[in-house]
Amino acid sequence: MPRSSSHSRAGAASAGRGEPHTVRIIGGDWKRTPLPVLELDGLRPTPDRVRETLFNWLGQRLDGQRCLDLFAGSGALGFEAASRGAARVVMVERNARAARQLRENQARLAARAIEIAEADGLRLAASLAPGSFDVVFLDPPFDEEILPRALALAMPLVAANGWLYVESGAPLDDESAALAGWSIARHGKAGAVHYHLLQRENDE
Repeated sequence: MPRSSSHSRAGAASAGRGEPHTVRIIGGDWKRTPLPVLELDGLRPTPDRVRETLFNWLGQRLDGQRCLDLFAGSGALGFEAASRGAARVVMVERNARAARQLRENQARLAARAIEIAEADGLRLAASLAPGSFDVVFLDPPFDEEILPRALALAMPLVAANGWLYVESGAPLDDESAALAGWSIARHGKAGAVHYHLLQRENDE
């Protein structure tokens, strides 16, 4: 999928009229449910295989947990978390058309645990209280400037013993300044996408 330089996986503009395709929920209460996803510049839904691996790492169920997806895009990660029992899932998406599609899918599933914020992910993250979430999903546009900023804002939002999931165009470096105080518990690669599960070093 194309990469966007905006602060949204959906990008700031659509390609043509943006006809929908689908993303499939992998597990939980809505297992195998297809959800419409718009074709928009920069929209990069997390592939089925990657989501399956991620939720294997997280233990399949997220019962009672609080989750945040700062660059929701298609909503694949947020809907997957809600399907697996998360008590609260906040999905942030600044592209108006993508946010509208998220709300339509939320209504289709009667997903009461999901909250959709049509906002800039970085600005909203800066306004949230530290330790507010057990799992934070971070899949920003593949941009060298956005990722460090997104990491710096997302890390304080993770509660003790929580997890930070990161997708990026290059592997994160365990010794980089951006990851100070954190360790990469798991790492995988699918095509051009590197995906990582991070935890604070003192939580291990």
